[in-house]
Amino acid sequence: MDATTSGASSVQYHEQTITSIVNSPSTHQRQQRHCFGNESPGEFPLSANPSIVLHFLTGCNLDPQDLAKLEATCSFFRQPANFAPDYELSLAELAALDMCQKRAIFKPMTFEERQDLKQRCGGSWKLVLRYLLAGEACSRREKTQAIAGPGHSVAVTSNGAVYSFGSNSSGQLGHGTTDEEPRPRIIRSMQGIRIIHAAAGAGRTMLISDAGRVYSFGKDSFGEVEYGAQGSNLVTTPQIVESLKDIFAVQAAIGNFFTAVLSREGRVYTFSWGDESKLGHQTDPTDLEPRPLLGALENIPVVQIAAGYCYLLALACQPSGMSVYSVGCGLGGKLGHGSRTDEKLPRLIEQFQSLNLQPMVVAAGAWHAAVVGKDGRVCTWGWGRYGCLGHGNEDCESAPKVVEALSDVKAVHVATGDYTTFVVSDEGEVYSFGCGESSSLGHNNNAAVVAAAADEQGNRHLNVLTPELVTSLKQVKEKVVQISLTNSIYWNAHTFALTESDKLFAFGAGDKGQLGVQLVDNQTERANPERVDINLS
Repeated sequence: MDATTSGASSVQYHEQTITSIVNSPSTHQRQQRHCFGNESPGEFPLSANPSIVLHFLTGCNLDPQDLAKLEATCSFFRQPANFAPDYELSLAELAALDMCQKRAIFKPMTFEERQDLKQRCGGSWKLVLRYLLAGEACSRREKTQAIAGPGHSVAVTSNGAVYSFGSNSSGQLGHGTTDEEPRPRIIRSMQGIRIIHAAAGAGRTMLISDAGRVYSFGKDSFGEVEYGAQGSNLVTTPQIVESLKDIFAVQAAIGNFFTAVLSREGRVYTFSWGDESKLGHQTDPTDLEPRPLLGALENIPVVQIAAGYCYLLALACQPSGMSVYSVGCGLGGKLGHGSRTDEKLPRLIEQFQSLNLQPMVVAAGAWHAAVVGKDGRVCTWGWGRYGCLGHGNEDCESAPKVVEALSDVKAVHVATGDYTTFVVSDEGEVYSFGCGESSSLGHNNNAAVVAAAADEQGNRHLNVLTPELVTSLKQVKEKVVQISLTNSIYWNAHTFALTESDKLFAFGAGDKGQLGVQLVDNQTERANPERVDINLS
């Protein structure tokens, strides 16, 4: 969207700010600067070679906002560049388009599909680039991933290979058996297919390839854990989800009663739990056909989805900025609207506007949720049991509330589980709070644990009501970039910490081999992070 004509607040803000500076009165007479020879004032040598400028803009991977600033401050960057594929595009727009073409999900799009995405994002390649980059940043698409599922784990390498380990009673490891795997094992049937995203739920796993295909294995039904029944069909090797073959998927999120899938165009589809009182689909609750989520998000592109026990969060990307929508069960205030009522259609969480916070990452725990803002602030809301909201108490919060104890920390990532929350700072330090069961918080080597009371089984637990630095992760001397922890009320939690150098560390419950590390005799959990022997690079 060209800065001179845009109505987008982010671009408009920069334009107005810069214009006010340029046009501000001065007591000193301005000198006109000539770059060389008899050139006109304000021109510069590279203006004679715009192709070099374009190569520079693309090669430096400038942020979309920086490209918008260039257009707003210099006519050279906003006038038609006369380059293919569109001679009317400015250099800034062409640079954004070139950077879009580097993205795996953008490459296979047809001309018509690209134009549709451009219009859906707001009519600018800069806004398309912002949309693509935001999706990669918050869900680590096209990068290494480690997923701590309920009793089992999945790891995706930078080359798109997939490893799985842990519980396998439903075939959720994808190895063609129902045998447990205590060590990471590559899913051989997926070799040759580049995976860019993985999701793990109770007894099921989903993988998404760079071609947008969705593969699923494990249980084929939802909610049965609650009633102790087994699914009617087990799939022990990855199978393409045929009902999604016409949808180019980029992310999946698995709740207890439903699965949600995000398309590359930013549309949200859900399976199951689709009666009108739940997700507004007006279908049978056992309907396994993907249905587009109706309501406010029909025409707003979504960059990330996060599934809790019985609700869904969606991080949306609009020309005016980022926003969060929620839908589903409102028990405990986890939908963030200031009440505890259910929402059958997606509804905007308005509190972020009052807080002047631009959401960049969302996380949905079983009963509580969290957001990281662009300025590094962290907000939490929902059921506050065990201190999982980080506000120093166990009270519920029905609207997002800033975690004041993290005011000196600039957060870049947040992860939530069953009454547990982790925050990663821009310096790679990790803070955690909430339920300390199964050593999943990583604080069990702290002196404070000495004072923790033992439960009936002799396990030492420590609930943390305010964010506390995970010193055990500082000892690994690696900058952490991602945390993943179990998000299920039926499984003891385990936690993964992924470092900048693609090293994976695990701690917490490991009774089913889900840590991927060796435990000594009669040991069921690991208090301190241990390196998982797997090459993710």
